[in-house]
Amino acid sequence: MVILAQALYVKRKTPRLPGAAGPTEGLVAGTGTPFRLAVLGESTVDGVGARDHEEALTGCLARELAHDGRAVRWQAVGRTGANARTVRAELVPLVRPADLVVIALGVNDTIELRSAAGYRRDLLELVVTLRRRLGPVDVLLAGVPPMSRFPALPRPLRDVLAARSTALDAAAATLTRIPGVRHLPMDPALLDPAAFASDNFHPGPAGYARWARTLALSVIT
Repeated sequence: MVILAQALYVKRKTPRLPGAAGPTEGLVAGTGTPFRLAVLGESTVDGVGARDHEEALTGCLARELAHDGRAVRWQAVGRTGANARTVRAELVPLVRPADLVVIALGVNDTIELRSAAGYRRDLLELVVTLRRRLGPVDVLLAGVPPMSRFPALPRPLRDVLAARSTALDAAAATLTRIPGVRHLPMDPALLDPAAFASDNFHPGPAGYARWARTLALSVIT
């Protein structure tokens, strides 16, 4: 009962920030044929907490990948409130041909109390559907954010969601058995208070920049 009351309170009191404004596609200028990046997922890919996609996750990641001078063409395909099943059914058809697809999911599945086995199955079906559309594209699964670090969540609700987010991330990591699929858990240290937007739930520009830097390093190395 306490957890339900806290969940309703958080839903009522947390400010509802819009997704990022402006184009959902862009090009970071550089040399050679552009590296094609698509980022697919929930509200973090929709850019909630950022002014536009240039300062949200996808734009930040594209710039990080362009640090060696290569051109990067990017596309953000995200929807606030989406879970893995919604992304597979409704957003995958919007993804353009890519050299790398980064999938950022898990918070909404955590809030919905999706089981670890169910989440793994949903992600597997998502990867299969994506590759059926794009061919054998490389996939990077961004780790489910550790919800123990979300300032907007009171305890004990925070503890319940933290345990579930950890379980879902562990389930996602098992998909690295599939060739061409990688997983990068999110370092909890990335989520200090300065990383969050004004709702204390989504990343702000600084949080997106930090996250993008770690994702880019995993791609480059």
